[in-house]
Amino acid sequence: MHAADLGLLVMRAGLGVMLLLHGTNKVFGPGGLAGTARWFESVGLRPAWLHARLAATFEIGAGLLMAVGFLFPAAGAGFVGLMLVAGFTDHRGKGFFVFKGGWEYVSLVGLMAAALAAVGPGALSVDQAIGWHLEGLAWAGCAVAVGLAAGLGLLTSCRSAGQAAAD
Repeated sequence: MHAADLGLLVMRAGLGVMLLLHGTNKVFGPGGLAGTARWFESVGLRPAWLHARLAATFEIGAGLLMAVGFLFPAAGAGFVGLMLVAGFTDHRGKGFFVFKGGWEYVSLVGLMAAALAAVGPGALSVDQAIGWHLEGLAWAGCAVAVGLAAGLGLLTSCRSAGQAAAD
């Protein structure tokens, strides 16, 4: 085993478990999905009940894929899309620093996921164990493009749904 593979495992596991726990907290934490939906409503994610379930599902799924290093570009895309939406709905307008509610944290998480998609999950991953080599600039570019498209699509649909509800 190379030190780089151990380092990639630690980064993947740290990011993946963090996002997985965010997703499970949306379901099982204080307030559960109903509380998450109320919070999502307050930040403009409509219909909030649907977005609460989507966010929890994608956080758990992308977190799990990242942690074990499976379908790695899909994990990266999930992180990029989720962090884009979080940045625009909850952190926008609050400055840079996370201790003031700013976008520092979500941008770093999204950038690290994109960087990991470029270098790959390393030898200690499911992808490598089954012989898949889904890393490099093309795979990272796909992960970023899909994540941005999904996040922007979700944000656009929320805005459209909110405008339709206001009409």
